[in-house]
Amino acid sequence: MVGTRLLLIAVTTVIVSFIMFGLAALSPFDPLAHHLGANYGNYTPEERARIAASMGLDTPWYQQWASWWCHVFTGDLGWSRVYRKPVVEVIGERLPWTMLLSASGLFLMLLIAAILGLSAARRPGGILDRVVTALGVFVAATPSYVYALGTVLFFGVFWHFVPVGGAAPVGKSPSLTTVGPYLVAPAVVLAISQLSWPLLTMQRATAEATQSPAVANARLRGLSERTILVRHVLPMSLMPLITLIGARLGELVVGAVIVETVFCWPGLAQATVESAVAVDFHLLVFTAVATTVVVMLGSLLSDVAYVLIDPRVSDV
Repeated sequence: MVGTRLLLIAVTTVIVSFIMFGLAALSPFDPLAHHLGANYGNYTPEERARIAASMGLDTPWYQQWASWWCHVFTGDLGWSRVYRKPVVEVIGERLPWTMLLSASGLFLMLLIAAILGLSAARRPGGILDRVVTALGVFVAATPSYVYALGTVLFFGVFWHFVPVGGAAPVGKSPSLTTVGPYLVAPAVVLAISQLSWPLLTMQRATAEATQSPAVANARLRGLSERTILVRHVLPMSLMPLITLIGARLGELVVGAVIVETVFCWPGLAQATVESAVAVDFHLLVFTAVATTVVVMLGSLLSDVAYVLIDPRVSDV
């Protein structure tokens, strides 16, 4: 049931945050040292103790965890040392850009998988069918950063086809009116890097659908191949694809981290990397918890969509 799944998501979120605080306590990195930077040695032990107390670092980690949750429920996610502003503001500024890139990449991935899968199904075992299989295997064996760096090198540096850095011209803030050309390269790379399993799944599901009794009956009724593909084969092929997308949403999140970092995209994934490098714990723990929630909600939503597409499935 949906209620049970939501409860499981809430429990998992709490456990993940608890583990994050526990690992931070075991980490050799000193948050106070990173906060003070090069001036750390200029402070006396007493001054360091006072600063640590003002940051809440003088309490056990489990108390810090409980205090963090209390502040979260009031809308206070803490202070980001990297961006020198509240974490809420960092999230508000960067989340829309991550959502734009992820949605664009996901749409392109589904579109390519659907087109190639349906095209390959028209002649099972043909040249296109074998090419699609080889393409899926090749994409699965190639790390996403290879596509990202290759795109930057060839399409950005050598040929200057598309801009490959940031989301706006130098000196300007990103906006929906200027982001178009800057979105092309990272969205295409994100789509291609995650294409393998959706493409192979769509190919297999389409091949099975073309051999189904429903398609055989449609052919007997004299329907055109185009109508059969669009009205019968495509809906049956999309069901396993939707389930796969929800199950592999975590890979999409990881792929977005790599793509945003390479293309300097001003999204939340890039902020996660920067917070990890700088041990900006308040920002890091929230992005880790938020990623957990997104992945689990994606799995739930894919199951719900599966039920809506196929009413025969009733248990979500």
